[in-house]
Amino acid sequence: MTGHVELKTEPLAPQTFVGAKGLRIVADVGGPDDAPLVSLAHGGGQTRHSWKDTAQLLVEAGYRTVSMDLRGHGDSGWAEDEDYDLPVTAADMESVVRATATGRGVNLVGASWGGLSSLVAFSHLRDLDVRSIVLVDVVPRVGTRGSGRIQGFMRAHLDGFASLDEAAEAVAAYRSGHRKPNDAAGLLKNLRQGEDGRFHWHWDPARLKRNPPVDVALVEGFAAKVTCPVLLVRGGHSDIVTDEGIAKLRALIPQLEVTTIEDADHMVVGDDNNIFATGLIEYLGRVSPLNGGTDG
Repeated sequence: MTGHVELKTEPLAPQTFVGAKGLRIVADVGGPDDAPLVSLAHGGGQTRHSWKDTAQLLVEAGYRTVSMDLRGHGDSGWAEDEDYDLPVTAADMESVVRATATGRGVNLVGASWGGLSSLVAFSHLRDLDVRSIVLVDVVPRVGTRGSGRIQGFMRAHLDGFASLDEAAEAVAAYRSGHRKPNDAAGLLKNLRQGEDGRFHWHWDPARLKRNPPVDVALVEGFAAKVTCPVLLVRGGHSDIVTDEGIAKLRALIPQLEVTTIEDADHMVVGDDNNIFATGLIEYLGRVSPLNGGTDG
């Protein structure tokens, strides 16, 4: 994130929830109990910490906020049946949202896999007054080049890394045009040190066994049922979201709005957290204002 965020309230606190099939789901929760809820769901291979600054800014703005580790990621449980498909991930999301909703409306914000899960979850959360869905650089029909590149990166390092510096080098190589950070310690939120002493990504490698990873027909079927406002935040350098993919989604969701963060790639939140968070709060002020009304 650019700049320094001065915290004016207590940071979000971790809580444990029961997801689908009894799986443990961990999420950070904060903000006023009587405010609209903003649910944050990260992408595959990430953790809830990717939303850290965004979540805090949402709380500072006055929103109730919950940022969850998806199943098989971070501090959430690993599925013994290795089920990481979208319907069960969306069911986890439903459980967490229902446990934290305040009766003032719900907004589902999801990056990549978390965004597709939000589209699926909408149909199960209608009774909670879903005010909006924000998709962060994802559509049901993603670019094959970008999707293949992500899958290749995730499969390339299943044996882990000898050091944090080696992991940082790998990330920099994947994100061409981005220099390796001077301090690789920030990667510790996304890594775990195994008994072999090596650093492994903080997600269950079993989630890679599903092929294809996205059931496009299923997601598009759920997308066609979405009636709330939908915003797509696209990275200007992303090879995941294409013009064709946007057109296909708009045919299903006519009310779709699209905005582009020009200097960002697929990792929109990490590339310029400040621009993303500011734009998100402005959008929420229009579709889910704190006063409970709408701005037109």
